Amino acid sequence: MEEPTQQAGDLDTIEQREGGTSQPVLARTRSLLPSLQASDARVAKVILEQPDAVIYRSVSEVAESAETSSATVVRCAQKLGFRGFHDLKLALARERATFQAVQPQGDQAIDERIAVLAQVTSAGAQTVRDAAALVDPAAFEATVSALAAARRVLFAGVGTSAPLTQDAAYRFSAIGLRADAYADAHVQHFQALQLDAHDVCVAISHTGSTRETLEVAQAAHGSGACTVAITSFASSPLTEIADQVIVAGTREVAFQLEAMASRLAHLALLDALLVAVASRDQDRAQAALLHFTDMLGVHRP
Repeated sequence: MEEPTQQAGDLDTIEQREGGTSQPVLARTRSLLPSLQASDARVAKVILEQPDAVIYRSVSEVAESAETSSATVVRCAQKLGFRGFHDLKLALARERATFQAVQPQGDQAIDERIAVLAQVTSAGAQTVRDAAALVDPAAFEATVSALAAARRVLFAGVGTSAPLTQDAAYRFSAIGLRADAYADAHVQHFQALQLDAHDVCVAISHTGSTRETLEVAQAAHGSGACTVAITSFASSPLTEIADQVIVAGTREVAFQLEAMASRLAHLALLDALLVAVASRDQDRAQAALLHFTDMLGVHRP
């Protein structure tokens, strides 16, 4: 049976059912893609590759494009967190309408010389917005509680995640936590072995499959520490190890720059954790920040 034509009121209805906000369909689909079965994954790829077309297609037409059954399309939509394919289309229509509304039109068209700049910055901004919608509130709250009570926090990550760990350790130290990040993967691994149940290890990895980061997370978990994963995909070797998983999805950009865009989401997430942890013990945070401010004064004219 053909899907009913969408009316403007339908969009309002789905928004009300979902608590006032529509789910970020593309970011959520991309984050869950590795965990889907082959037939469901084909449906997900059609959604990711042809989002504007999917909005106007029936369930049978999408099934044909994905070389699967209508039942599989509905099942995939449900696995993505929607009641069915129609709800997914409504959320996707709202998401695409918002995206197109911010694109330059007519005389505001972007000069070709800065088209790449516009593309990357737009994707980065959308990635940060998607991150806020994808994060599991329960996992975020549990992570804040663990960090606020931790005797020591070890941030672990290599490659393009390494700068985030260094920055996070520096800023969490500024609010009174004992936080460390080490550039060498072997040192990270050794330090993880020294943790115990009073400590927290925050492992940052875009794919959740980086061998060195997995070894650190496994060592921390084996030592009894609370292990937190900050990643872009809901299913990965890292998410299987971690006690708390915080997924901040990524939006694809040309030349495989999605990993770079994801760093913006992970940085925003770390900022949110920082503020939330500081609010748990404001006296500790204020005392530490006073020392931090005094230190900065020494290095400024």
